[in-house]
Amino acid sequence: MTQAPKSIVIPEQERASTGIPGLDHILGGGLPANHLYLVEGTPGSGKTTLGLQFLRRGVEDGEKGLYITLSETAAELRTVAASHGWSLDGVEVFELVTEEGLSPSAEQSILHPAEVELGETTRGVMAAVERLKPSRVVFDSLSEMRLLAQNPLRYRRQVLALKSFFSSRGCTVLLLDDRSAEYADVQLHSIAHGVVQLEQVVDQYGPERRRLRVVKMRGIRFRGGEHDFNLETGGLAVFPRLVAAEHRHSMDTSMVSTGTPALDALLGGGLARGSNTLFSGPSGVGKTTTAIACVCAALQRGESAAYYLFDEGLATLLVRSRALGLSVEGALDGGQLQMLTLDPAEVSPGEFANMVRAAVEEREVRVVVIDSLNAYLQAMTGDKHLLLQMHELLTYLNRRGIVTILILGLHGVLGDVRTDVDLSYLSDAILLFRFFEARGSLLKAVSVVKSRTSAHELTIREFGLGPDGIRVGQALTDFEGVLSGVTSYKGRFPLLSDSEEPVA
Repeated sequence: MTQAPKSIVIPEQERASTGIPGLDHILGGGLPANHLYLVEGTPGSGKTTLGLQFLRRGVEDGEKGLYITLSETAAELRTVAASHGWSLDGVEVFELVTEEGLSPSAEQSILHPAEVELGETTRGVMAAVERLKPSRVVFDSLSEMRLLAQNPLRYRRQVLALKSFFSSRGCTVLLLDDRSAEYADVQLHSIAHGVVQLEQVVDQYGPERRRLRVVKMRGIRFRGGEHDFNLETGGLAVFPRLVAAEHRHSMDTSMVSTGTPALDALLGGGLARGSNTLFSGPSGVGKTTTAIACVCAALQRGESAAYYLFDEGLATLLVRSRALGLSVEGALDGGQLQMLTLDPAEVSPGEFANMVRAAVEEREVRVVVIDSLNAYLQAMTGDKHLLLQMHELLTYLNRRGIVTILILGLHGVLGDVRTDVDLSYLSDAILLFRFFEARGSLLKAVSVVKSRTSAHELTIREFGLGPDGIRVGQALTDFEGVLSGVTSYKGRFPLLSDSEEPVA
């Protein structure tokens, strides 16, 4: 009888926190301790700041830290730390290039300077480690050692010697490299226990965007792919890439009201939890007002909501909502509603996804509104990234049972209206708003063209805005060509505009 194979038990490795919560999350808890790691990136990408955060976290954990610098002075490092509001107390800064090394008396002509300086550099590093006995070491940077070595073989041997030395002393080491070599230094990747790349990208408009990627990490599972991060006062803020498949919860598909019974009937019962609805239509047709009405209905149910505003100013939105009887100031002051005005040029997709996730998991919001997708999509680097990012975010919200409302503006007013990006296949339901001409007036209509969660009406209803909020009339059975914008009237069916109450 064949015995079942024994399960392999992998021992848990001791971890060294990087001091950056987002990066620790990507690494599954931090860097495996007592190993050598390569952190590479162009100048300005945040390598020095990452190294300082790594050492400061070690000081908080009661570990000694050593910063070995070949490219910056100790005064410059303290200036960098002060710009973040940090103190380097507990971190030893060791300069390998001092004023004495630049004096004429230090020069000699018997041997090539590189042959002498490389050996002195290595001995200086070892002496500093032997004296201080640190648990964490940052070596800044490898580009100077590469220049001193002059050839790849000698450079590789020096790095291997340092790796062996650090390992024997129980040090967790970060080697910083500015990627100044003319060729890709793949050999260094093979030597290091792990490799983290920092990238800085400058677009035609807006600030530079920064991304982080873990190229390799031996012995542990980590989250691959690119992760957005910001270099701000206080250090690096890393936003791990959202993976919707990691968030599985019991699905609640119950229906909730939009606050307007006629609109609920049009949608086949209302908005389904764990689904997203796309409000699509030209500018000024009432998409935002309808979303505010849905938010007000959620607040009346006692639920929390988050509203992300990319286009309109918050003050303007609040004044307009109050005029339509949809005041939300009380919920804003009480914290039940969070309305954030965001600049798409300043917010990266990863930062926004983590912002939404924090609202769902920490504030327990049940309704999320993104207004509008047009501005948010401008922050994306291309259609491929756009669709992948949006798919992950919407899937995550659906798995959490959130009612999500997306607002997408269309070009044009009447006739052929369109959008630059088609997100209809990502939406569970689509509520279509249209202007149409009738009786010498510009009127509005609403219809549901898609719903995966309910049996919706196939009618086109008149839509209007008034002092009491949104109004949805009966089906426009006496009109043809409403969706095209140019209608023909076939009967005497009363319109909302026929009532005494004015409609905006």
